[in-house]
Order: sequence, then structure tokens, then C-alpha cells
Amino acid sequence: MVLPHSVRDTAAPAPAAVDLRRVQRGWYLNDWANAAFSATVLTVFLGPYLTDVATKAADAHGDVHPLGIPVRAGSFFPYTVSASVLLSVVVMLLAGAAADRTGKHKTLLGAFAYAGAAATVGMFFLDGDNYLLGGALLVLANICYAVSAALANAFLPGLAAPAERDAVSSKGWAFGYAGGGLLLVVNLGLFLGHSALGLSSGTAVRLCLASAGLWWAAFTVFPMLRLPQRPATAPVARPVDEHAGGTLRELVGTLRGMRRFPLTLLFLAAFLCYNDGIQTVISQASLFGSEELHMGQTTLIAGVLLVQIVAIGGALLLGRIAQRHGAKKTILGSLVAWVITLAFGYVMPASQPIWFYALAAAIGLVLGGSQALSRSLFSHLIPAGREAEYFSLYKISDRGTSWMGPLVFGLAFQLTGSYRVAIISLLVFFAIGFALLLRVPIRRAIEAVGNEAPELL
Repeated sequence: MVLPHSVRDTAAPAPAAVDLRRVQRGWYLNDWANAAFSATVLTVFLGPYLTDVATKAADAHGDVHPLGIPVRAGSFFPYTVSASVLLSVVVMLLAGAAADRTGKHKTLLGAFAYAGAAATVGMFFLDGDNYLLGGALLVLANICYAVSAALANAFLPGLAAPAERDAVSSKGWAFGYAGGGLLLVVNLGLFLGHSALGLSSGTAVRLCLASAGLWWAAFTVFPMLRLPQRPATAPVARPVDEHAGGTLRELVGTLRGMRRFPLTLLFLAAFLCYNDGIQTVISQASLFGSEELHMGQTTLIAGVLLVQIVAIGGALLLGRIAQRHGAKKTILGSLVAWVITLAFGYVMPASQPIWFYALAAAIGLVLGGSQALSRSLFSHLIPAGREAEYFSLYKISDRGTSWMGPLVFGLAFQLTGSYRVAIISLLVFFAIGFALLLRVPIRRAIEAVGNEAPELL
């Protein structure tokens, strides 16, 4: 089979039809692998557990002092997430430039995935009041997660023709939520049965954290075996001492060149706003549930598991809606749904699990689809040969890697002591993102970078 022109331009040599499907399945399994980190570590267990560890280390005023800076123990986790993403920006951009320049997308993807998995397994040793160890491991794991996911996203333009990308991206997200949800089922059983197994609740949590790293490492084998190497955009044969300088020059050139595509930048700005809000809801949901709504750990895990299950269908459903109404309109509709969901979270009563489950179901319904369609839509707006670099910028606010939202969330709690105020403060990200996305003429933006636009947008 000869791949469509837009696929052939950015992919490795054209495989047979059956091989393309095999490659797609390998790509889906990358989401299956790393979603365990997002779901088990960032969304469920680490926030409340690291907050508890920081609280044990706090002074009489309830503050800890990383690097000598007074920080409320309750704000340490969101601040650490923000710090990890700020650092990952630099690493992602350099890794993306190196991948596009050398064609070693798969090699770098594997290296960062396994380094992140190792850091996640290391969370088993987080105990007592050693909050600095937890913060360091979170920073390392989240950086590696961000870089590996950005490099995986760069394969999307070569996996499907323009009209098929929404469906392929949606399936990837569905696989991710299925994988993350399956591990959560196992971890829920472990946590609920920890007494019968002779384990303390803290030991059970640490085992759950480590299991996400083991899962990530084990299933990363499949994309490593099935994804092809991609072509380089610059000669690889350079003196060793020029490699770093060449990558930096390539990166600077790409950043300068982005000014020629202002519509791509406008979409990216819209995505960075609204998805920062989405990611903050995901990463801080357990903290909000435990500290403000007074939900137990079992209820929190079950709620996040419900999000994972509903998000599978949500991603596929919104993908189908996009096929009829276009990705842009579908994303805009999902943002309205996010605003309604946040407002519901602000007024919902505490200590009533049924309402927490209703909130979880609402989040799951719009979660996967809004992210999957954003990823596929952005893939149309990238000039050929620069996928890894552009997706590195995109990944600044992708699953688990937002920084503005956690910073605002943490500051709101720091100033008010209320997680309800913190959660409602995120509305500004959805409002700004909606307004910016509304202004993007998608078809003109795709044509501006020299790509073929699908009939329905």
C-alpha cells in the first residue's frame, strides 16, 4: 500500500497496510504504558501521600522549607508539579530538536520512558517525613514523562491520513485510559485489602506508586518494537563536539521560524490555556477530594477509576462527534462542559460520595475527547520535519505537565486556605482558551504550513 501524500512526507518508508495497523497499535500501547503514571501517581496516590509526608515535616506554622523557602505543606505538591514542568520545558525543547535533527525519535523516547519509570519505582522508598525525596522523584519522573510523550506525539502525522487523525488520536487516548484504569483496579484491590495482606496503608500506597513505574517500563517494550525510526532533518554525521551546538542552533531556528506561522501559535496559545486548566483538575482532583470534600482514599480511587472508564467512551464519542461537526466545534463544546463541571465542583456538598462520583463521571465524559481532538488538530498545524519540536511546545501543557494551573491553584490555597476557591480559580484558563480558539481559522492555518486540510474541520 502507498501511504497518502501527507503521511508519506513525514513518516519512515511506507509499510504495507498490515504493517501500518501494527505500527498504530504499537503507538496506542505507548499511551497504555505511560497513562499508568498519570492516573496512579499524579492523579490518585502521590498528591495526598506527598502532602501527608510534607505535613509530618512541617513546622509549628504548617510550613516546610524547600531550598529555605517557606511553603505551606498543602501547597508543596502543586508547587512541585509546576517546578517539574518549568524544568521540563527546556528538556523537551532540546530533546525535540535533537530528535528532529538526528531522526532518533524512538531511541530518545525509550531512554526518557525508562528513566521516568525508574524514578517512579523509586517512589517506593518515599516514607516518613522525607518530602524532599518525593519532590525530587516527582520532578524527574514528570520531566521524563513529558519528554517521552512529546516524542510519541511526533509520530502521529505519519500514522494516518489527515481525515483519519481524529480517530487515531482518539483511539490512543482511549487505550491510555483503559491501561491506566486497569492498573487502578489492581491498585484499588491492593489498597482495600492491605490489612488482610499485613501491610500498612502507607506501604500499600508506596507499592501502588512503584507498580505504575513497573507497568510503564513493561509496556514501553511494545512501542519500542513496533514504531519505526523517523527521518532526520539534518545530517547526522557531525563532529561529536558540534552535536549540542547544532541542536541548539536548530532549536533557535525553529523558535524563530514559528513566527512565520502565527495561526499555529494562536492555536498553541489557546491549547496551553484551556488544557492547563484541564490538567490541573486532573492532577489536583485527589487533593481537592480528600482535603475539601473529605473523601476517603477508597472513594478517591473509585472516583478516578470512574473517570478512566467513562473517559474511554468519552474519547471515542467525541471523536465520532468531530467526524460529523468538526474537531474545532467539538473542542469548543467540550470547554463549555468543563466550565459547567467546575462550577458543579465548587458548590457540591462535602462528605457525600454520590456527588463526587457524579463529578468524576462528568469529567471523564469530556476529558479524553477534548485532549485527543486537540492533539490531532495540532498535528495538522506543524510544518513537515518539525513534529518533535512543535509537539515539545505542545506538551508543555499536555497530560500531567501543566504548570500555570497548579501555580494558580497553589497560590489560591496559599492565600485563602480554601480548595474550593482554588478549584474555581481555574475557570479563567477555560475562558481564555475558548476565546483564543474561537479566533483560529483552522483551514487557513493548515494551508499556511503547507499541509493538506481534511474536508471537515
